[in-house]
Amino acid sequence: MDFRQVYEQYQHDLQEIDNILGTSMESENALLAGSSRQLLAAGGKRIRPLFALLCSELGKMSEKQSVHRLAASVELVHMASLVHDDVIDDATVRRGHPTVRAQYGNRPAMYTGDFLFARAIRLLSSLSNMSLHVEMSNAIVRMTEGEIDQIRDFYDLGQPLKKYLRRIERKTALLISVSCSLGAVVGGAPAAAVKAARRFGYFTGMAFQVIDDILDFSGTESLVGKPVGNDLWQGNITYPALYTAQCTAQGAQLRNLVSPTMTRDDLNAAVALVRESGALEQANQLASRYLDKALVILRGLDESSTRRSLEVVARFVNQRMF
Repeated sequence: MDFRQVYEQYQHDLQEIDNILGTSMESENALLAGSSRQLLAAGGKRIRPLFALLCSELGKMSEKQSVHRLAASVELVHMASLVHDDVIDDATVRRGHPTVRAQYGNRPAMYTGDFLFARAIRLLSSLSNMSLHVEMSNAIVRMTEGEIDQIRDFYDLGQPLKKYLRRIERKTALLISVSCSLGAVVGGAPAAAVKAARRFGYFTGMAFQVIDDILDFSGTESLVGKPVGNDLWQGNITYPALYTAQCTAQGAQLRNLVSPTMTRDDLNAAVALVRESGALEQANQLASRYLDKALVILRGLDESSTRRSLEVVARFVNQRMF
């Protein structure tokens, strides 16, 4: 079984989730409705809803409607964070489409993100389990703290590795972890399985973001959906740049290039330095270590088709090219 087969197996569920997302984006305000629908039309891998669906099967409840609402709520939080990210980063392209801020401007984009957060909370309120609300609200708080940390650390090539790891934990790993744990909760899984799902999601999410950071240097715009080196251009210092700056012979050159006043020629030279430094190979090793930890946790669960599907999706995260 490969990722495509797992994805196709849940295609009906994912379509139901997309329908809920579409309904959640309806508004009497034409600008809010239009900007939200633009984000939905841009698509996405729907990795978080897929994890929620899979982990719901660790329990014995068959209430798919509740799982769909939970999965859509998580995706709305993710989409809201992307809109805000694009404003912070002055991004013009995401997933190969113009960003909301590029199409509508920064202020409407910020309110669109707020609107999507509110819709996520309203959708989640249709589920009565209080633990869902506590975990999700705590996650949103920590995600926000992570975004502030990212702004604080812009262009800082001297920051310690632990800052980067804490940042990607809050930026990405946390919401994937929540997708898994809350999916298990809604599915009626026992406490031990919920805990395992949460930890599996955390380690998978860490691998996911490290791979994203690699693709920012090694991918192409047609595959990744945004310009190569975009993170570095915006001042977001990821592991490949950190490793190059602090651990390789190219470090001094990179530090001289990266600054708020860098030019596109400087960026192209910086990307070339990172590629030749061996940092991408080191980053791949870091992602593989996180993946291995996720797979160890899976092996503690009972053998099942769900466990095998979770492993397939986790491996895809670590091998994808987009």
